[in-house]
Amino acid sequence: MSNNFQKVLNSDKFKNLIKKRWRFSFFMLAVLFVVYYGYIFLIALNKDLVTMKVGVYTNVGILMGVGVIFAAWILTYIYVIWANNVYDKEVEDIKKELQ
Repeated sequence: MSNNFQKVLNSDKFKNLIKKRWRFSFFMLAVLFVVYYGYIFLIALNKDLVTMKVGVYTNVGILMGVGVIFAAWILTYIYVIWANNVYDKEVEDIKKELQ
């Protein structure tokens, strides 16, 4: 590996970028787990709420399940926006240091 690569790998800028990415990724993962497992626990612990009818053909549990799916899409969208606006810019700055 060339000296420039070693310099970048050992730089504080690169290490901070990696920490920032892991922190954000784990935060998003934690939010997704809370949403998903919250839904599962609610089904297990409060069947009366989940089976409550909404309209003629559906119940609260179905609507909450759809909400979990939408929450996953929204979290993915948030991550993509963050990656495009923050992470990728910092990666480009580090790439410029290699040239």
